[in-house]
Amino acid sequence: MYKVAIKETNNPLIIKFELDEFIVKNQSFEFKNIDEAKNSPLAQQLFYLPFVKTVYISGNFIAIERFSIVEWKDVQNEVAEQIESFINDGGIIVKIEENSTKKTPVTIYAENTPNPAVLKFVSNKLLTKTMIECKNIDDTVASPLAKELFKFSFIKEIFIDENYISITKYEVANWDDVTLEIRTFIKEFIETGNIVVDESLIVKTEIHKNQQEDYFDKLDVTSQQIINILEEYIKPAVQSDGGNIMFDSFDPTEKRVKVILQGACSGCPSSTFTLKNGIENMLKDMLKDQDIKVEAINA
Repeated sequence: MYKVAIKETNNPLIIKFELDEFIVKNQSFEFKNIDEAKNSPLAQQLFYLPFVKTVYISGNFIAIERFSIVEWKDVQNEVAEQIESFINDGGIIVKIEENSTKKTPVTIYAENTPNPAVLKFVSNKLLTKTMIECKNIDDTVASPLAKELFKFSFIKEIFIDENYISITKYEVANWDDVTLEIRTFIKEFIETGNIVVDESLIVKTEIHKNQQEDYFDKLDVTSQQIINILEEYIKPAVQSDGGNIMFDSFDPTEKRVKVILQGACSGCPSSTFTLKNGIENMLKDMLKDQDIKVEAINA
């Protein structure tokens, strides 16, 4: 269900009615009368209100310029309710010729992570069976989606695993300003049948090889126990925060466990606290060894 928010503008005659999703993509429309609005049933309905002078439709908002016969404070709530009802009842906003490609409905929602620079975009559909991390556009050979996302100048890194995408931004951008744009872009990219990750093109790095069963079977018993603990007790919580954790090595002499952090966990300000007060304590307790130390390697 769409929800309409009323936003004032610098022009006292114009009010914006914003929605929480884009209603038109890469186009803007301006209608000055009901005849010009023949391709917009919504705008036509709005012109039946005697105080409506001009209707603008763009991105995620409808802006209306009024005649001076009324004040916005007297009618804006009524207009917002009318727009909201029209759209939620399935009314057509603007008739736009679309290609014949059938879209597959996808739900994408954004989640905060412990890392303020990272936002997690979750899909209701599986995106990949093999995780992929892209530090820059050169790493996107196997992910057409990641390649397109890097065209947004504020995106620094991308991590994709199972049904979520963790995106790290540069400080130049604020999540409040770009979240809706990114969420809509990902949703439309997937819905039109584009490939998120081509797993056949993923380069099998040491990180990937170390996740295979034959590698696990060659490890000592303690290392195998550590991996099982990480996979069963720690990884689900880390993934819920938009990150990933993997076993790297165990030094039995120093009792040092090295783990690889990815996604939202990589470079996260709270990752050191999590390692020492969460993962390390859990390993000490479950392995019955208080000398265990955990060291993180940011992938």
